[in-house]
Amino acid sequence: MSAKLERLSQTLRDVFGNRIQSLVLDRGEVTIEVSAAEYPRVARQLRDHADLRFEQLIDLSGLDYSAYGNAIWEGKRFASVAHLTSVKHNWRLRVRVFADDDAFPVIDSVVDVWPSANWYERESFDLYGILYSGHPDLRRILTDYGFVGHPFRKDFPVSGYVEMRYDPEQGRVVYQPVSIEPRENTPRIVREEKYGDVGHG
Repeated sequence: MSAKLERLSQTLRDVFGNRIQSLVLDRGEVTIEVSAAEYPRVARQLRDHADLRFEQLIDLSGLDYSAYGNAIWEGKRFASVAHLTSVKHNWRLRVRVFADDDAFPVIDSVVDVWPSANWYERESFDLYGILYSGHPDLRRILTDYGFVGHPFRKDFPVSGYVEMRYDPEQGRVVYQPVSIEPRENTPRIVREEKYGDVGHG
């Protein structure tokens, strides 16, 4: 572990104490996890504290842990992860927060702390169904406004539930149930006999 990352880890422990649920240093990156209740306060301190100064949010994404690691996940299902940069200290940090309710995941918005979170939180809402409380304009950003569901939830069919097409008789676009039969596409590889044998011409 580099001295710089050790210093960042120690500073985070000193500033936040037991408000950090976990601190992991792996592959040259520091990740902290905080509770949903502490998230807004911790975010503001990460930005404003003189020893931290994480002025930039460079990315934020939703996560669905329902099938994490191809095993049964025991913890909370939905999380939001923010990637932060401190230009002043030349540090990077990942902050993860889990929504308390799997059925109705809500996490406080950090748009008032880092305005760049705006579109990222909208994307996370659109694809995972995570609601960001206090977001100034939380609406879909990638899917159609009439879309039902959230495509990146692992319980969502790849083909969707409805499709749209232009109906020349009605002279407008209509929505109808998907007419594609669900199927699993498995590539079929056919190799000739003795493929790969030394001397096979």
